[in-house]
Amino acid sequence: MVYLFLILCFAVVSACSDPGSMEAAPNALAQADEQAASLYKKHCLSCHAADLSGLVGPSLEQVGTRMTEEQIVDIMNDGAPGMPSFTKMMSKDEMEAVAGWLSKNE
Repeated sequence: MVYLFLILCFAVVSACSDPGSMEAAPNALAQADEQAASLYKKHCLSCHAADLSGLVGPSLEQVGTRMTEEQIVDIMNDGAPGMPSFTKMMSKDEMEAVAGWLSKNE
């Protein structure tokens, strides 16, 4: 019985320590951030600058301390004074990706 328990524990530890599974999460996050940054460059950079400092639009530096991801999505959906709605330019998933990326700027 003890022998069976040890084999089971070894199997669980081996499955949990798969290096491929541990690398998958950071790679997925990096790809999501890369996609969001690309969308930002395509749709937002001209008004908010490459460094988020703002040009025509306000600064988005440390926007994560001022707004939640949901609030950012709402502004992207509804627009704001001087800012159009992005519902015809970006999908909901794309807006959520950009908002998530921006909300990390604290």
